[in-house]
Amino acid sequence: MILIRPEAPRDSAGVRRVNEQAFGQPAEADLVDALRPTAQTALSLVAELDGQVVGHILFTRVQLDSGESESTALALGPMAVLPEHQRRGVGSRLVQEGLEQCKHLGHDVVFVLGHPAYYPRFGFEPAPPKGITCAWDVPPEVFMVAELQPGALRSRRGLVRYAQEFSNV
Repeated sequence: MILIRPEAPRDSAGVRRVNEQAFGQPAEADLVDALRPTAQTALSLVAELDGQVVGHILFTRVQLDSGESESTALALGPMAVLPEHQRRGVGSRLVQEGLEQCKHLGHDVVFVLGHPAYYPRFGFEPAPPKGITCAWDVPPEVFMVAELQPGALRSRRGLVRYAQEFSNV
């Protein structure tokens, strides 16, 4: 049975392995390692099966800059599952549990740069129609937002800025 739990210091090698194998390169694993010791990390969860880390999800703080004011929100990513455990619901469990914990921690908005056919099932919608853009030049359909509290975006518009560490990916 898959257990979703907070990442512990003993999980760092397993989290690195999951990210390297899921993405087929070390960039996302390097990103997680760079973000882990910073204040940008808000929540990091692992999926564990038989004592082995088989999945990982990270939520970091981002700034939403309207030009007149800034507010803090969260960004989901990276999210990774070992290839041999993909398409078995592990990623979905990580996203669902992660969003629930973010809400429980008092966060009301989460952004994601991700697959437009995957994330809408969790309440994500394209952000640009809501007056929110990404600091990077990305296709509008991959930049999405989920309100964890109804109406959380009512008065929030502007440019989302990710932590500097994301620029290396």
